[in-house]
Amino acid sequence: MKGWWGRILRVDLTNNKVRVQEYPPEVARKFIGGRGLAAWILWNEAKGVDPLGPDNKLVFASGPFNGLPTPSGGKMVIAAKSPLTGGYGDGNLGTMATVHLRKAGYDAIVVEGKAKKPVYLYIEDDEVSILSAEGLWGKDTFETERELKKIHGKNVGVLSIGPAGEHLVRYAVVISQEGRAAGRPGMGAVMGSKKLKAVVIRGTKEIPVADKENLKKLSTEAYNEILNRPSYPFWKRQGTMAAVEWTNENSALPTMNFSDGSFEFARSIDGYTMEGMKVKQRGCPYCNMPCGNVVLDAEGRESELDYENVALLGANLGIGKLNEVSVLNRIADEMGMDTISLGGSLAFIMEAKEKGLIKEDAPEFGDFKKARELALDIAYRRGELGNFGAEGVMRMSQKLGDDSFAMHVKGLEVSGYNCFIYPAMALAFATSSIGAHHKEAWVIAWEIGTAPIEGEQAKKVEYKITYGPEKAAKVIELQRLRGGLFEMLSACRLPWVEVGLSLDYYPKLIEAITGVRYSWDDLYTAADRVYALIRAYWVREFGEKWGRHMDYPPKRWFIEGLKSGPYKGQHLDMDKYEGLLSEYYRLRGWDERGIPKRETLKKLGLEDVIPELEKVTKLE
Repeated sequence: MKGWWGRILRVDLTNNKVRVQEYPPEVARKFIGGRGLAAWILWNEAKGVDPLGPDNKLVFASGPFNGLPTPSGGKMVIAAKSPLTGGYGDGNLGTMATVHLRKAGYDAIVVEGKAKKPVYLYIEDDEVSILSAEGLWGKDTFETERELKKIHGKNVGVLSIGPAGEHLVRYAVVISQEGRAAGRPGMGAVMGSKKLKAVVIRGTKEIPVADKENLKKLSTEAYNEILNRPSYPFWKRQGTMAAVEWTNENSALPTMNFSDGSFEFARSIDGYTMEGMKVKQRGCPYCNMPCGNVVLDAEGRESELDYENVALLGANLGIGKLNEVSVLNRIADEMGMDTISLGGSLAFIMEAKEKGLIKEDAPEFGDFKKARELALDIAYRRGELGNFGAEGVMRMSQKLGDDSFAMHVKGLEVSGYNCFIYPAMALAFATSSIGAHHKEAWVIAWEIGTAPIEGEQAKKVEYKITYGPEKAAKVIELQRLRGGLFEMLSACRLPWVEVGLSLDYYPKLIEAITGVRYSWDDLYTAADRVYALIRAYWVREFGEKWGRHMDYPPKRWFIEGLKSGPYKGQHLDMDKYEGLLSEYYRLRGWDERGIPKRETLKKLGLEDVIPELEKVTKLE
C-alpha cells in the first residue's frame, strides 16, 4: 500500500507484550484512517467492556494526511469506549506525536490491559519499550512532557495525562504540547485506568506515497491559497476567539449554565481583549494558520486560549475577566481535564447551589476563587464536592434527581453554542457521534447566515426560527465533511471552515498520497459508513436502553426561554424538533429509533454488523 503502512502497533500492558498487526488493504480503503480506523477497531474489539476496565481498548489513530506536508494535517484521533457516556468516545488533537507515529511505521497504536504500576511507552521506529513512570505519576501534563523531553530529546512527540486522568475524572483528556487536548468523553481516564502515564514517539522512516511530486505541488498551492484568503489576517489576530463577540451578538453565548445567550461582560473576555493580552501564537504541525493564542493569566503563567474554553469557563460561569478565565483554562490543561466539560460541570454545581439542591460550600456564579479551588478538587477527586463534580453533569443530575438544567447529550456536556433559537445546531449536538460536541457539524453559522470572522456588517441579520427539512440535510452534509472526511484523514477543518480553502484539494491530495481515486460520492459513502458503524456501536452497548430519546437536546432549550436580548422568551418547540429529527433519520437511512436499517448497513458494506445488532434489537 501507498499512503498507509497497513500496520497497527499492539501493546498489552497486563502481560507486558508488544506486537505488530497487519490489517487488510480493504480496511484502509473503506475506513481511510483516523476516526474510521478507530471505529473499526472498537467495533470489533470493545464489545460490552467496562470503560475503565482492562478489556477496554485505547486507540491512537492517524490518517493518510499525517506526517506529510498537507494543509493542517497534524492531527491524531484518540478513541475508546467512553467512561463519561458509555458509548463510542473519541477526540482529536494537533501533536507532533502523530507525525512521529507515522514516521515510525504505524497507522495506529492499540493499548489494552492494565499495568501493575505506572508506565509509559517509548516508541522509536521498530523498537518499543514499556518503561516505569513511577517518577512521573502525580505530575501535571506540562511537567510530564518537559521531563520526558529531557530524557528522550526535544525531537519526540509526547502524549500524557495529568492528575485528572490518574484519578479517573470521567472527562479527563490526553494532553500534548502544553495545551493541545483530545478525548472529551474521558480518554484520559481510560489511559489512567491502564496506569499509562504517557506515550513518547520518535519516527525516522519515510512514509511511502504514490506521487511525491504531485503531493508537493498540491500542498504548496493549498498553503498559498490559505495565506491569500481575505479573512486570513483577521483569523491570525483572533482565531476562534472571534466567536465570543459573534455568539453574544446572536444570543448563542453560553451564560450562567446556558440559562441565557448573552453575557453583560462579554466585551471583557472577547477576541479584542485577548489581542491586547496575547504574548505568542502556537500551531499544530504542518499548519500555517495557527489558532493557539497564548496570554499571560492572572497568575503570570502562559495559557493557550480558544473560543470554547473561554465561553465555558468564562460566560458560562459568570466570570468576566479574561485573565481569570485563563487561569481556569491553564489548570484544566495542566490537570488534563476537558475545559468544556469542566465548565459545564462547574456551572451545573453553581446553579444547583442557587436552587438549593446542594448544601456544600460550592461556588456561586462569578466566584473565580472558589471555582479555581473546586477545579483542583475535581482533578484530584478531593472531598465530597470534588468527587461529585468529577462525575460530570449527567451523573450529577441523576444523583440530584433534576435534569431540567443538565446541559448534556448522552452524557457529554454541551460545547459553546446556546440553542434556544437554533434547531439545526441543537440537532447537530443531539446526533453527534460522541455526545454534545460542535466539531462534527458547526451548522450554527449557516443557520444564522453569518460567521464570526466575516466582519461587523455580517452580524447584523434578521433571524427567525424555522424547522425546514433543509436543516436536517445541512447537518448531514457537514457531518460527512467535518465528522467524516476530516476525521478520517486526521486533518484540521479550519483551513476550509475559517478561511475558505477549496474542498477540491482534498480528494486530489488523497490520490497523490495513496494512489486511490475517491470521488465525492466515495468519500461521502465512507463518512456515512463510519457514522453508521459508530451508531451501531452505541446501540449494541446500550441494548434495550437505546431509544429515540438519546438524540434529544437538553430540556432547558424547550422548557425555558432566553432571558434577555432581541429573542427574549423564545425557545425550541419539541414537536417541530421531532419532525426535524425524523427527517434526519430518513435521510440517513435509519429507523425512527435512530438505528441504521438493514438495507442501509448492506449498502454501506457493513453486513457483518447486522448479526451483532440483531442480538440486541430488531432491525427494520
